[in-house]
Amino acid sequence: MTTPHHANSGLSDPAYAAFAWRRFRTIIGWMAVVAAVFIVAAIAVLQYVYGPMSWVAVLAVIGGAGGSIMLTALLMGLVFLSSGTGHDEAVKEIE
Repeated sequence: MTTPHHANSGLSDPAYAAFAWRRFRTIIGWMAVVAAVFIVAAIAVLQYVYGPMSWVAVLAVIGGAGGSIMLTALLMGLVFLSSGTGHDEAVKEIE
């Protein structure tokens, strides 16, 4: 019986999987801090330029800017996780 191609990836080792997911969560945590700082700065600049903002505008900045930053961070974090754990090499073996 043949072993699946993904058995060679780093996530099949529980200790390495825990390390990789911990690193992923660390990256996402730092990016959440960056997003929060950016949102506060963006709201401050917008209020300076346009005056007081309604709560709808504040929520739009939080959702738009914060959502974009976090979505990008999550997708790039998953790319780093895939590359760092050997999943990319496992796919190349199949070809």
